[in-house]
Amino acid sequence: MDHDYCLFARILDLGSLSAAGRELGLSPAAASKRLAAMEARLGARLIHRSTRRLAPTEAGRIFHDDVRAILAATEAAEARVAGRAESPSGPLRISAPTSFGRLHVAPHLSGFLERHPAVQIEMLLDDGFVDLVADRIDVAIRIAPEPRSASLAAQLLAPNRRVLCAAPAYLDRHGTPASLNDLAGHRLLAASNQTPWRLESAKARRVLDVDSHVRTNSSEVVRELALAGAGIALRSTWDVGQELASGALLRILPDWLGATDVGIYAVHARATPLPAAVRAYVAHLAELYAPPPWER
Repeated sequence: MDHDYCLFARILDLGSLSAAGRELGLSPAAASKRLAAMEARLGARLIHRSTRRLAPTEAGRIFHDDVRAILAATEAAEARVAGRAESPSGPLRISAPTSFGRLHVAPHLSGFLERHPAVQIEMLLDDGFVDLVADRIDVAIRIAPEPRSASLAAQLLAPNRRVLCAAPAYLDRHGTPASLNDLAGHRLLAASNQTPWRLESAKARRVLDVDSHVRTNSSEVVRELALAGAGIALRSTWDVGQELASGALLRILPDWLGATDVGIYAVHARATPLPAAVRAYVAHLAELYAPPPWER
């Protein structure tokens, strides 16, 4: 049965029945027969098959999480019996939002690898909401409200503090707003997937529709437009902390912040025990951002 579990897990990990079969010394026909027999035994379809791609069914997603946990526990048990100390090793596939990954993840990969040289990292930058199972992600960094999923574990790494800001040149030309209502007369900047703005003060909450002065799907373009004096933006301090410190951007309406239910999380599939590389990398991130360097 363990061999069937390995086959099923590798089919989804590799996205290919034939590739998983080759890895386990099975012909495509034999691998397909084994998968079909397992589905028949369980009484459920686990994988959608088409000529273009393989994808787990809902039952397959749940079963894949359980199987990965079973295989990890088996490997850990064998290591303990053999007297081997569990140490981080093997492939580690990481996902992060583009800007955050470039600024606050990539620069620290070298230090992690120096401490754990047996780990092989693959890093993917994507501003979309990645599916950990379908995209075979071991650790995803997400900037969002707390993820709530029975199959996922999430560790809060840092709060995500967002402030309203603009370049001095823009404020010199258009004036500094004194209230949220004044924003209606200003040029606002926001990426298409970052509106409306949810804002909070000590006394109130507001949702502000934003018709961006320049339309873009890129948060990095919004950042550059704000620095160039094109308008007012709602930006995370991890993104513009240095510019606020230098005066290249000025904070406006300081009583207001972006919604505070958004945080920076490390998300991974639930597994007991957690793979050593995943555990080590999440601990590495927690150490990096305690306290957040952009808030120092």
